[in-house]
Amino acid sequence: MKQVYEVIWAEIAENDLQAIVSYLAEDSVPRALQILRKLTKSASRLYQAPMRGRIIPELHAQGVLQYRELIVSPWRIIYRISGHKVFVLSVLDSRQNIEDILLKRLLSI
Repeated sequence: MKQVYEVIWAEIAENDLQAIVSYLAEDSVPRALQILRKLTKSASRLYQAPMRGRIIPELHAQGVLQYRELIVSPWRIIYRISGHKVFVLSVLDSRQNIEDILLKRLLSI
């Protein structure tokens, strides 16, 4: 029997998603809803195969291996696996500098 994982969205990831949708909705509500469905569907599929995402290259270079990402161009869904749970931590625009964003978020905690 295949192992099933619970996918849990962190509040900051939900906020990221809301910001993306709000921004896109300024131009086109249908497009914003389409992207919302695409991102949430991609993340929800992690319940079956959470290892399918790659280790985040910028963090891998620093020896940080516990965070993975799914690319849903141009966004990066950042997540961590813990036991039988997958925690979706952020949804970031891949055109941004992820190291700067993560550092800013860590400093604000």
